[in-house]
Amino acid sequence: MRHLLHTIPELGYEEHKTASAIREALDRLGIHYTDGVPDAPTATIATIGDPSRPCIALRADIDALPISERTGLPYASTHPGRMHACGHDGHSAGLVGAAAILQQLADRLPVCVKLLWQPAEEGGGGAHRLIDAGALDGRIGPKVQAIFGLHGWPRLKVGLAATRPGVLLASTDNFTVTVTGRGCHGAYPHLGRDPLAAACQMVLSLQQVISREVDPTEPAVLTVAQFNGGTAFNVIPSSVSFAGTARAIAPQTRRQVREAFERHCRGIAAASDCAAEVDWMEGYPPTVNDPAMAEYVGHVARQALGAERFVPVARPSMGGEDFAYYLQCVPGCFFFIGVEPPDREDYPPLHSDRYDFTDAALATSMRMLVEVAMRYADRPEHG
Repeated sequence: MRHLLHTIPELGYEEHKTASAIREALDRLGIHYTDGVPDAPTATIATIGDPSRPCIALRADIDALPISERTGLPYASTHPGRMHACGHDGHSAGLVGAAAILQQLADRLPVCVKLLWQPAEEGGGGAHRLIDAGALDGRIGPKVQAIFGLHGWPRLKVGLAATRPGVLLASTDNFTVTVTGRGCHGAYPHLGRDPLAAACQMVLSLQQVISREVDPTEPAVLTVAQFNGGTAFNVIPSSVSFAGTARAIAPQTRRQVREAFERHCRGIAAASDCAAEVDWMEGYPPTVNDPAMAEYVGHVARQALGAERFVPVARPSMGGEDFAYYLQCVPGCFFFIGVEPPDREDYPPLHSDRYDFTDAALATSMRMLVEVAMRYADRPEHG
């Protein structure tokens, strides 16, 4: 199942082949599902168990990234410029596997389980659309009391699970800056106003936002990842642009980074007699685990996998997740499972053109999802 999904990566809200493969698997398993919701036609929502019992949700993301794959695998992407470089093929296949097991155990389930295969996690905010459509509040299936999700993690060995209470992942804001000057011949720069030189100064100056304006004990990241401009070697362009991402944990730091960012850009633009248009796109909020649910996931991992196979996460990661939206609505926990093979000293990172979700990690993901459902009624605070 995972290899099939890996060969057909699709971008957010375009995952029609992926959704079809998941739904065909559910049909074979005899699991009822809703195929699509308003504004998210590739979403699939299934329910297993007695709907009169408390309902928990298990979520997997299904979209891929605009990356050309270089793994050389026999099941590599067949869609040029598209790749499952974040392991969503593994997340989705693992949830299908868990569904197959839960369907066999339906009569023994202490809860009703809602399964969400969600589109557009990679920047499209698919979680928000499922929430708006009623995936949690009872308009589609039973009302959800708690939600759980996982992510394959390259820095963890296969067989391990990890999470933490409170903030696990950062906010994910993105930005584009367009700097406009006055174009001219490269041999006569005094006749124009060089937006490229101004933009270069901005990129360098922005490196000081984190190092000189943010409390060193507060995590924050500001990365410029794109720089575009110019058409010829002897022409100063009229405008150039650059883009990137900003990450933070604390809301105050998030606001501080944005304010400093805009001040640096506009100040340098004014000093260069240019104009700077800053398009700041507020992204996902921090992913904040409910403390009791994080403790429960740790308890499940220790009981199901073994005490030595649960790793408490020491500090938040600066990655981000739209699972954060679910956690703003209901208690829940997002956790990591290891995908680094035991015989490897390193592994390609997420969003690398060489990344591949490890097949052996599927057993851990399926076990954790099933056990989270089966043990929910006996979680420690209710024991």
